Parts: sequence; structure tokens; C-alpha cells
Amino acid sequence: TLLRLAAALSLPSSGRIRTPATFHSARRSSPSPEVSCVFQRPTLLPWATAWDNVYLPLRLHGGSRRNARPIVDRALDTVGLSAFADAYPRELSGGMQMRVAVARALATAPKAILLDEPFGALDEITRRQLNDDLLKTWRESGWAALFVTHSVTEAVYLSTRIEVMATCPGRIVADIAIDLPWPRTEAMRTTPEFNAYCQQVSDALHGAMTPSAPHATSPSSI
Repeated sequence: TLLRLAAALSLPSSGRIRTPATFHSARRSSPSPEVSCVFQRPTLLPWATAWDNVYLPLRLHGGSRRNARPIVDRALDTVGLSAFADAYPRELSGGMQMRVAVARALATAPKAILLDEPFGALDEITRRQLNDDLLKTWRESGWAALFVTHSVTEAVYLSTRIEVMATCPGRIVADIAIDLPWPRTEAMRTTPEFNAYCQQVSDALHGAMTPSAPHATSPSSI
């Protein structure tokens, strides 16, 4: 629900949402082209090649194949799939399919990317590799990201800030700044500092499961 609101795919019943892309009210009539989404599944067109799947959002905005070619080629190169541009989804592994989905999100040069547990169905090795790839792309491109995950370690590894949410009603119950050095590395996962943040997030999640979970003392605007 939060991602749908941030993407202007749904309208809030009250209040407003400000995003890094436009700083306009979420009560706009259509999603902004400056916001891209990556879903839990790759959602690729099975009859289209990896190249054509990445080209799709550009085509929907009226871009020609000729003008889009360098953009699509660059997006595929960014996720390490230049050699698989002509491959169909059935010929790609789950991790490679998700890379195509990320490349598709990058193709429109967004100012913000909304990611809904994109790596949740992948094995741990592939998931960690894609975490590193995502961070590398983010540091090179500078877009803002709102990333939903149920993995505590993934949240700490990827984030500069974590918002822990509770349900009924949906609300932020913890606002945790992650002050770990950049770049993030595999070795960092075993440090006392990393584990301390994981424990802090785990404690907040446990507290969010109680009916009387409080609101965060300083909830942020999204």
C-alpha cells in the first residue's frame, strides 16, 4: 500500500505524500515517469527478449527503438546482462530475470525507484550479489530508493535509514538511522556494529507485533 501511494497508483484518504521525485502531492492523476517500480516478481513479457523488456517503458512513452538503443544497452550493461540482450525470460535464471527488471526500472532515468521485496524469492548467494549490484548502481546514479523487505540483514545492509512498520492501523513504530561506512562489503556483515543494528531492528519488529506498539517518536515523511 505504501509503495502504491508513493507511486501515485493509489490516492491517500487523508494527508499527503511527498517523494524525492517531484515533491508534489500524491493526489496527481497519473504516476510520474520519474518514479520506477521493481516488483516481487520480474513481471517480464515472456514473448519478448531481455532487450525488448527493458525497452518497454520507453516504447510506452513514445520512444523509438533507434533512439532507445543506447539507453537500453547501457541499462543492460549496468546490470551485467549485455551478453543476454537477445535471450528470452525462459532462458534466464531467476536472478538474471530480476536483473532485467532492475534494468527496465533504470531505463527511464528515474529520480526514485520503489522496490517491493524484489529479491525475496532468490537464494541467499544470488540475493547478496544483487544487493551489491543495487548499491553500486545507486551510488553511481544517485536516485532515491524506497525498499520494502522482510529481511533484517538485507534492510541493514542496504539502508541509510529504516522505518519499521506495524499494522492495524499501518504506522511507523521505529525510525532507525544506519550509520555504517560506504561502500558496504560482505566483511561488514560480521562486524559488531552491523549485528548491533540487526538486533535493534529485530527488537523493533518484535515490538511492532504487539497490539499496543507505539508510534515512532519522530516519524518521517515519505
